Amino acid sequence: MITGIFSRTYAAKGDAVFAAIKADGFSAAQLNLSSLGLESLPAWLPEEIILSAKAVAHRHGIQLVALSGTYNMAHPDLEYRQEQRAKFANVVRAAQLLGIGVVSLCTGSRDANHMWAHHVENNSSEAWKDFRSELDAALTLAEGLTLVIEPEPGNVVRDATVAHKLLKDVGSPHLKIILDAANLLSPQTLPQQHAIMAEAFQLLGDSVVLAHAKDIDAQGHVVQPGLGAIDLPRFVSGLKQIGFKGAVVAHGFEETDARAAGLFLNSLVESR
Repeated sequence: MITGIFSRTYAAKGDAVFAAIKADGFSAAQLNLSSLGLESLPAWLPEEIILSAKAVAHRHGIQLVALSGTYNMAHPDLEYRQEQRAKFANVVRAAQLLGIGVVSLCTGSRDANHMWAHHVENNSSEAWKDFRSELDAALTLAEGLTLVIEPEPGNVVRDATVAHKLLKDVGSPHLKIILDAANLLSPQTLPQQHAIMAEAFQLLGDSVVLAHAKDIDAQGHVVQPGLGAIDLPRFVSGLKQIGFKGAVVAHGFEETDARAAGLFLNSLVESR
């Protein structure tokens, strides 16, 4: 396993963001195009900026393990989804130019203002139908790439059980999983975290291609990895047991905490 970080953790852009990632002890990044001074889902794609970023990341020794392509795939407005889908095509092109084989998605929410917010209609057949339509279109657009979804409590795919159902329903080798222990848990379920992690590894282990090392405190607030209530040593051990050899990516904390996060995650990965 290797350690990585969300590029958008840093205010820096371009060359400076990759230098900062390296300086903080990470060898990989989950890239957001905003870190190159573009929109996360750009309406147009300046290929010279993309190719330059690829060269700069290589020069700093940073492996680009995934590219963010998230938009609200369950948004209630069809026109909105179609507009975002057109921009997603530019993310796919950027991934191809960057040599990144994995693009991350958001399974979405019926909340029109926040794609990770819980909504009472997220479990409806209409939300599932709209999300699946977007996912099928994304899989077609991203032919040759791997698309990854993450169980999120506020999304249509809200837990490991629903994610397992989706994988079975879609049946595509190009649809895989990001696993984040913090997103499987709530303050109320923290005491059951070991059992919940074990279930997720059992249901999704064969499909996990990226791991997130987010940590939360007892109230559910995101904190620096190692300072919260998530048993990250147990999580990393579970990843090892399923044969995971990819990147464990940190995110959700302040840029000033990145170096300490790198030290903690590197010690965790190296000791497991």
